Amino acid sequence: MKVEQISIFIENKSGRLAEVTRVLGEAGINIRALSLADTSDFGILRLIVNDREKAKQVLKERGFTVSKTEVVAVEVPDCPGGLSQILQSLDRESINVEYMYAFVERCGENAVIIFRFDETDKAIKALIGSGFTVLAGERLYAM
Repeated sequence: MKVEQISIFIENKSGRLAEVTRVLGEAGINIRALSLADTSDFGILRLIVNDREKAKQVLKERGFTVSKTEVVAVEVPDCPGGLSQILQSLDRESINVEYMYAFVERCGENAVIIFRFDETDKAIKALIGSGFTVLAGERLYAM
């Protein structure tokens, strides 16, 4: 139940983020979720897209440094305390969250949280065992 995220290493200067989104848009690639972490000179743009292979290909053709990373997508009720329930479950198993970001489904009542864990398989087992819905890639990419 791992999903693929693409990570793009970009210079932290005007126009670079716009260029990434323009390249993806021209290739017909839809961004489902994103996170941007930055430093003073560079940033890492993490994306969940509908077509990972094509996104990676077109970005590399334009000179971007791109990699794929396995992450976990967890569905959580979009209400106060929803995220807290997941994090408490992970804490009971001593699982560390390296980073996370979220988005809300268009017509649903749930949010989707993308996690990167230090122990991915252990985290998936703990989440499923606690009754949370871990999304398969096909469902996530089609949202």
